[in-house]
Amino acid sequence: MSLVTRVTSFRKPAEVELRWHLIDADGQVLGRLASRLATILRGKHRPDYTPSLDTGDHIVVINVDKIRVTGRKLEQKTYTRYSGYPRGLKRITLQKLNQIKPTEALHKAVSGMLPHTPLGRQLLTKLRLYTGSTHPHTAQQPVALPLTSR
Repeated sequence: MSLVTRVTSFRKPAEVELRWHLIDADGQVLGRLASRLATILRGKHRPDYTPSLDTGDHIVVINVDKIRVTGRKLEQKTYTRYSGYPRGLKRITLQKLNQIKPTEALHKAVSGMLPHTPLGRQLLTKLRLYTGSTHPHTAQQPVALPLTSR
């Protein structure tokens, strides 16, 4: 009986080549889209995934204002923040947040799915969200990534 030794190879930061993806969020469900974006930002969709490195790709998301949610989340889902002072608790519903800043709900959803470490904050800088169908990243030639809506 022979023993087979397997060696796991990890990428070095210089060996990672990053790609740009363009995603149209029109009609996509908020949570499902956020989990797909977090996977791509983390780099788990690639065969050379390394947990401690930034192996994820850049993502440009257009039509963020046309994202849909299921159920009664527009009225019932609330985002809470606290200033630390008495009576400093602020609550806002998803419907009101979409009126004020349409990209914030998706940004919060994706950031909650990434690691809460310096690596996670670095990964979040590669996510670009736009409300319209135009974006200023045409020079990077992002490749359209089709998403299936279930």
